Amino acid sequence: MITIRRPDDFHVHFRRGDILRTVAPYTASQFGRALVMPNTDPPILTGADAQAYRDEISAATGPGFEPLMTIQITDATPPPMVREARESGVVAGKVYPRGVTTNSQNGVTDFRALYPVFRAMERVGLILSIHGQHTSAFILDREKAFLGTLRELSGRFPGLRIVLEHVSTEEAVWAVE
Repeated sequence: MITIRRPDDFHVHFRRGDILRTVAPYTASQFGRALVMPNTDPPILTGADAQAYRDEISAATGPGFEPLMTIQITDATPPPMVREARESGVVAGKVYPRGVTTNSQNGVTDFRALYPVFRAMERVGLILSIHGQHTSAFILDREKAFLGTLRELSGRFPGLRIVLEHVSTEEAVWAVE
């Protein structure tokens, strides 16, 4: 006999309000847990934001489903916010370069300026999830252009667990490997 446990969804967008109340129950019917993306309107920026969003999701899904919460890392994220978020149950910080996807208008413009935030994430065990695209490149080359940034981050912060999302090129697979 083979037992198939309920899988996890490690990248879900619930949004807010009516859309969340419509979509979240479908996810919860198939998955036991889901990593919830923070690029809502308004964005999830703090542990308190994540707690309120978790409560909204739980009200829509009922028991038996665990939302794994993230905060959005922006140019304005201070290092102490990372510890506060972790203490409130947040498991990851999500980075969107500015302008690469829905609700990323407050995304990161300078990864180096965020080194103190990444160091804080490394210290408290918060995962760094990255929408890895370099916005100055042609759209089909954005992922490949971002790989230098990924290598730099992994070299500077060897204890930081990094997830490169939406991998679609051979070069990115090799970089992750």
